[in-house]
Amino acid sequence: MIDKLLRNPLALAGAFVASALLGAALFALLQSFVPSLAGPAVRGYLLAHPEVLPEAMDRLRARETERLEQAQRQAQAGLSQHLARVARPYGSAWAGNPNGDVTVVAFMDYACGYCRASLPAIAELLEKDPQVRVVYREYPVLGPESLAAARWALAAAEQGRFQAFHEALYAAGGPSDETIAEAADAAGLDRARAEQAIRSAAVEKEIRDNHALGEELAMTGTPSWVVGGQLLYGMRNYAGLAEAVAAARRGK
Repeated sequence: MIDKLLRNPLALAGAFVASALLGAALFALLQSFVPSLAGPAVRGYLLAHPEVLPEAMDRLRARETERLEQAQRQAQAGLSQHLARVARPYGSAWAGNPNGDVTVVAFMDYACGYCRASLPAIAELLEKDPQVRVVYREYPVLGPESLAAARWALAAAEQGRFQAFHEALYAAGGPSDETIAEAADAAGLDRARAEQAIRSAAVEKEIRDNHALGEELAMTGTPSWVVGGQLLYGMRNYAGLAEAVAAARRGK
């Protein structure tokens, strides 16, 4: 884990920020136990009363879980205003029936292991349900390689080659300069055109808009999903996706 952080400056910075926020939250909780606690007294108090730490951490986890669940409930309540934007693909970044009665939107990151693990479920859903349309939204959150892969995927979508690039990059392994180049060649991309696209305002705007959508919809990672009018978070197997699609149909 440490080696991965050291190789990824963004992840390392994120870890420092997360640690600082956790420390601040824990300090605030400790103050709720002992209101007069401040400054150098913290170390002395913790050494004298280490038993408060598990209770403080439990309270912190409960508070954060409650905050997240509330944010996700609010996101679900406000989802309707975003549905048209969420379900509209960028170029050819979709699969299945273009006139399907239920759209499954997948927010994914090419470096995300859970996204990779969700691919068989998506493939099975497309195979078994001819009325489903799947829209892929680029949501790079795991570092520079993820961002580069997202830009190339959108460039492929502009050339009508999204699915070919998408499958080739996952088959090649995690995103890197080498695997992205391999996937671009395997997908038959016009490399000169793609090189222009990855630096274009349109691609930059799409990624920025997807991140803004993710915040609005209380997404904490990938994969995240919108199935019909329902928000889902985390990896889903075929049964989970199929049930969400069935629920969307029942709600029509």
